[in-house]
Formats: sequence, C-alpha cells, structure tokens
Amino acid sequence: MKKVGLYFGTFNPIHVGHLIIANYMANYTDLQEVWLVVSPQNPFKEKDSMLEDYHRLSLVKIAVEENSQLKASNIEFNLPKPSYTINTLVYLYEKYPNNEFNLIMGEDNLRTFHKWKNHKQILEKSNLYVYPRLINPSLEEKTNSPLYGHSKVKICDAPVMKISSSFIRKAIKNNKDVRYMLSEKVAKYVEEMHFYKK
Repeated sequence: MKKVGLYFGTFNPIHVGHLIIANYMANYTDLQEVWLVVSPQNPFKEKDSMLEDYHRLSLVKIAVEENSQLKASNIEFNLPKPSYTINTLVYLYEKYPNNEFNLIMGEDNLRTFHKWKNHKQILEKSNLYVYPRLINPSLEEKTNSPLYGHSKVKICDAPVMKISSSFIRKAIKNNKDVRYMLSEKVAKYVEEMHFYKK
C-alpha cells in the first residue's frame, strides 16, 4: 500500500508556503507522496478573485513538476459540488485500491474537524497529518479540541507559515514585488497571464 497524503486547497495561487508544507510531509513523515488536490470553484459562491479551475491546476502542476513526490490532482473537478471530503475519499479508494489515503490539514481545521460531514467515517479511512498554524489566542485552548490525542491524529512539527494567497493576490493587484513568495516558474506564469491584476 502506498501512503498518500491529500493536501486540499484552492491554491489561488499556490505559493511557497504550500510547497514547504507539502514537501515537509513527503520527506519528514511516513507519507510516500503528497497530492495537492485543487478544490473546484463552488458554483453557489461568488467568484470574486478566484481563477478558473484549470488555471489554478496549471499553477500547481508547474509548481510541483520537478518533485516526483508531489502531484497535482483535479480529482474533485468531476465530483458533485459542493465537494465533501468523505465523498472524495470513497471515490479515491475505489479508483486506487492499492493506496492508503491520509489527510493533511492545518491546526485550525483540526479544531473544527468534528463538525465535518461524516468525520468519524473519515477517521476510519484516514489518518490526519496536522501542521501548525498561527491560531488566534482568543480562541479556545488547543487542548480542549476533541481530537487532540486521538490515535489517528498525527501532529507534525512542520514550519509555521503565515504567508497567504489572499495577501499575494492583493500585493499583485497593488503592483508589489512577490518574487520570493511564489516559485520562479509560478511567478512567471502569473505575470505572463496577468493574473490578479484587476
């Protein structure tokens, strides 16, 4: 069984923070591959500054093309929307029966995971690989989260990333320099396509 980590995101755009987390999970845990699963645009939500699905997928492919342990995935593009993680997992296990799929998520998502659809069923199928996030100190202490200490939850000592896609989009719109926040090839593609300028 190949151990695969699923790292879900809109990746609008994918930035070095995403890549550092994905590469950490592929190299410093027992995961053999990390699939960056591009979340499709929710048809019921306002589009705002979201790039088209295929553009965001292209950016992820460009970002990971030289790393054999990281893969871009459009698996949710053809599944019913909105995308529920449990449905994606069921589909993946049917399509790739020789893989073991695990979820990669930030600490902030772990805090609300018990509210996810069929969260107990997800935990039966997958481990959760959790990376640290800067959490608002006004929120409840993490020890109060019902899933800390759960046998299927693996807290990983990955680098803490504060960089965000929304910050990058705003910076590009305001003609700021984002060269070290995006990989070189992604930055070039974003510039050539004039993404986020308006």
